[in-house]
Amino acid sequence: MALASALRLMGVLGGMGPAATIDFLAKVLRVTPASIDQEHVPMIVHDVPQIFDRVAPIFAGTDEPLAAMQQGVLRLEGAGVEAIAIACVTAHHWYDRLAATVNVPILHIADASVVKLQTERAPRRLGLLATRGTCKSGFFSQRLADQGYDLIVPDEDIQLHLDQSIAAIKRADLVLAAEAAEAAGAAFAKTGIERFLIACTELPIAFAPTRYNALAVDSTLALAEACVAFSRSSSRS
Repeated sequence: MALASALRLMGVLGGMGPAATIDFLAKVLRVTPASIDQEHVPMIVHDVPQIFDRVAPIFAGTDEPLAAMQQGVLRLEGAGVEAIAIACVTAHHWYDRLAATVNVPILHIADASVVKLQTERAPRRLGLLATRGTCKSGFFSQRLADQGYDLIVPDEDIQLHLDQSIAAIKRADLVLAAEAAEAAGAAFAKTGIERFLIACTELPIAFAPTRYNALAVDSTLALAEACVAFSRSSSRS
C-alpha cells in the first residue's frame, strides 16, 4: 500500500459538465485501494462550467473553448499538480495544444481506455457511445484503431438518442437520460454490435440503470484508474 507521503498530487480539468466531473471523482474514490483518508488520491479540481461548448466549435473548425481550458490547466500546474486528467472526452479534441501549454503530463482518456479494454479482454469491434463532437473529431477512434480496435460510429437515429441523453444529464433529468440511453443501446444492438465503449463522461450516468450498462466499457472509469495508478506510482519527473 502506498504511503500518503508518496502519493502524487493530481489535477482535474472539469466542469464539462459538472455531473460528469462528480462522476469521475466518485470513480477515483471507488477504485482507490485505501482504508483511511490519508491513503486516498490528493486532487485539485478546476470545476468551471462556464467553459464554452465543445461540440459546436469542432464542427465549425474554431477554438472557442481552448483559452479557458488552457487557463484551467495552467492554474492546476501552478497549484503544484504532477499530472492532469480532463473529465470530458470531447475536450480531448484540443489535447495536443493543452498538453503543450503545461509542463506536466495530461493523461489521455483514449489511452486509458485501451488499457481497460485489454484488461477486460473486450472484443476488437465495439459501438461508440459519444458526443457528435467526439465522433466528428475522430481522435478517439484513431487512437484505438492504432491499437487494433474498430469503433462503430452511431448512425443518426442512435446519435439523436445519445444527444437527448447527454442533454438530460446536463439538466439533471436522470429518468429521461436513462430512457434515451436505453433506446440508444437497443438501436445499436439491432445492428449486431454486442459491446459498447462509453466515450463521453456524462453517458455513464445515463447508462448506469439500463440493461446495456453491463455490456459497456466505461472510459470515465478507465481514466479514474489511470489517475489512481499515476498518483500511486513512485517515479518523479
